[in-house]
Amino acid sequence: MTGYRELSYWLSSVDEPLTPRGALPGDRDADVVIVGAGYTGLWTAYYLAVADPTLRITVLEAEIAGYGASGRNGGWCTALFPTSLPALARRHGRDRALAMQRAMQETVREVGRVVAAEGIDCDWQPGGTVVLARSEVQLGRARAAVAEARAHGLADDDLVLLDAAEAAGRCAAEGVRGGTYTPHCAAVHPARLVRGLAEAVERRGVTVFERTPVTAVRPGVAVTPHGTVRAPVVVRATEGYTPGLPGQRRAVAPVYSLMVATEPLPEETWARIGLAERETFSDYRHVIIYGQRTADGRLAFGGRGAPYHFGSRVTPGHDREPRVFAALRRVLGELFPVLGPEVPVSHAWGGPLGVARDWSASVGLDRSGLGWAGGYVGDGVGTSNLAGRTLADLIRGEESDLVRLPWVNHRSPRWEPEPLRWLAVNAGLKLMFSADRAEARSGRPSRRAAAFSRLLGH
Repeated sequence: MTGYRELSYWLSSVDEPLTPRGALPGDRDADVVIVGAGYTGLWTAYYLAVADPTLRITVLEAEIAGYGASGRNGGWCTALFPTSLPALARRHGRDRALAMQRAMQETVREVGRVVAAEGIDCDWQPGGTVVLARSEVQLGRARAAVAEARAHGLADDDLVLLDAAEAAGRCAAEGVRGGTYTPHCAAVHPARLVRGLAEAVERRGVTVFERTPVTAVRPGVAVTPHGTVRAPVVVRATEGYTPGLPGQRRAVAPVYSLMVATEPLPEETWARIGLAERETFSDYRHVIIYGQRTADGRLAFGGRGAPYHFGSRVTPGHDREPRVFAALRRVLGELFPVLGPEVPVSHAWGGPLGVARDWSASVGLDRSGLGWAGGYVGDGVGTSNLAGRTLADLIRGEESDLVRLPWVNHRSPRWEPEPLRWLAVNAGLKLMFSADRAEARSGRPSRRAAAFSRLLGH
């Protein structure tokens, strides 16, 4: 594929030509072979190379580093984890759940540390996240989120309840009644982060082959059309593209998330919107939305809403859904009327993320030497770093605190076969849309949405 800059605003604005690295030239031996040059694969390579510079590490990428979600996401390096803190506590106990959350918080700081140490210019700004409540129902969810955080051991400043003035002081969206704020998030230019990380691992002796699709992963081997890489450890770091590998069709569901970006906005507009510290922002509706103020003064804004495609198909044509782009533009205008009736959008893009059947991200290494990480449900910018550090410890046999976290070696159940998978995922999406509409009409929480959340284990 060519035209990599067209994949997202982020890739269009990197300061390099995006020329692919060379493909695998033939059969090769390594100590570790990693499939996928996104965040997960590159963080794993980075921490392995730092810990043991003698390791022969090979990374195989079907396109270019950052082609997938790592170069297209919302740019939130956050401590959010796909499984909620209460759900983790029910499954693993309060102490282990809290350890997982603390590890995620530390991960945000760790990414910032590496960005500084490696000189990666990715517009890193730890401004935190504000989640707005724009109705009484949403304000109730904000209060419940803070109460849950306190009950499970988080500190007062880990998640703060905001009144209407405090919330609007951070993000002056229309109709704000309150919200929450957490400091554990940084806004980032995600494509510059992943591209900078690829350069960092190469400086440390890792070999990255691009335009080298992997057609099979088995114990001891990664097979490509250009040759086979043999290694005692093989790591699958393919996230939403995992169903394309033999035997992995039902491992995760690739669900699309789409985004738009405005033209750079004038300072007088920003004075009315806020986000002065480049806080990332969302609200307490059921259908997820997310946004940030970019370093060059744009609003980058995304959300769910694109359909799941039958058979877990992932194709470039699914990156663009005009109906969803129009809806994102409409929601952005509703949030910030100062943008005018025609929100000035300059870029629109999308891509798949990985969703496990039980909504649980996982990382692990089995006895055959096969490693994996993924199922981030869109929260992968930070979680992938924790995955990379954990895989590095697992591979090297380190008995660290990381390898005892509750997501390590978790095995999610497989998704149902088609057409049940298609029916279930798209029905859930429609249910959440209808729940938001029903709450707007009635002013009461949606029972159907609450039941669906319990079904997902939230």
